[in-house]
Amino acid sequence: MVLTALLSERMAKSKYPSKVNLPQENLGWQTVLDFLVDHFKGIDKNTWLQRIQAGKVHWINGDLVESNTPYRAQAAVYYYREVIEEPKVPFEHKIIYQDKQILIVDKPHFLPVTPGGQYVNECLQHRLRKETGIDKLQALHRLDRETAGLVMFSVNPETRSNYHALFSGKTITKTYLAIAKTKSDISGKRWEVRNKMIKAQPSFLMQIDKAADEASCNAHSIIRCIKQNEHLATFELQPITGKTHQLRVHMQSIGFPILNDKFYPKLQPKTAETFENPLQLLATTLQFVDPITKENREFKSSLVLID
Repeated sequence: MVLTALLSERMAKSKYPSKVNLPQENLGWQTVLDFLVDHFKGIDKNTWLQRIQAGKVHWINGDLVESNTPYRAQAAVYYYREVIEEPKVPFEHKIIYQDKQILIVDKPHFLPVTPGGQYVNECLQHRLRKETGIDKLQALHRLDRETAGLVMFSVNPETRSNYHALFSGKTITKTYLAIAKTKSDISGKRWEVRNKMIKAQPSFLMQIDKAADEASCNAHSIIRCIKQNEHLATFELQPITGKTHQLRVHMQSIGFPILNDKFYPKLQPKTAETFENPLQLLATTLQFVDPITKENREFKSSLVLID
C-alpha cells in the first residue's frame, strides 16, 4: 500500500486525452484492448486493463471502452497517458504571435510538441494550454523533440481545418537552419533530394529505400550551404514534404549529418539527458497566405544555433 501511494504521488497524469484511430484493416484484433496492447508495445496488458477499469479509455462521445468491447474499424479511441517520474525540460518556450485563430511559438530543444514516451504534461501543447487557458489549443504540425523553433497552433476549432490544409496541401513554406561538420569547400552549393523514406529498425528510425523508383518518392527537400568556416557549415533547408526525420536523413544522405544528432548516421546508446549538446537543427521561418484573412504572413524564430 505504501509503495502504491508513493507511485501515485510521483505519477504524471495527463489532464487531456490522447487519441488513436483504429485502422480500417483489422489484423486479427477481436477487441479494442487487443489492438491497444498490440499497437503500444511499451505498455503491457495489465496497465491497459487498469486504465479501462478506471474509466480512462473511451469513445469520442464519452462512452467507456470495456475490456471486451469489440474492435471498430476507423473509430477514434481516447485514453489518458500516465508515466512515473516525468522528465523536466529546463528551457522556456516563447510565444511569438497570437490572434483569434492561431498561435505561433518558439519551441526549445528537448521539449516534445505533444505527449509521447516519458512525456505527459512536460510538452509544449500542455504548457501552452496551461499558460493561455485555452484547453482546445492544438498543434497543427510537429517538430522532433530534439529540434527547436517555430510551431503553429490552432486556437479556434471552427477554423482549424483551414490551417491544417496549409500543411496537408503543401501551401506553407517552412525553412530550417542546420549545422554540420565539413572539411571541403561547399559554400553556396545546393542539393535537391528526392527519395522514398521507410521505417528502419528500431521502428522510430527512418531510412531511404534505395530500391524505390522515382515515382514512389515520398520525401523531398531542398538544401543549400549558406555559410561555412574551417570546421562547420550552416545549411538552409526547405522540406517540400514532411516525413518523420526527413531533414535529418536527407542531411546524412548528402554526407553532412547534423551536428549532435544521436540517431543518424548511427543510433547512439541511450544515456541520461544532459541538455548540453542539442541537435543543431532549427525551424526558423514559416511563410503562408492566411486562409482566413488572405494576408501574406511570415514568422521568424528568435532562437539561434551555435555560431
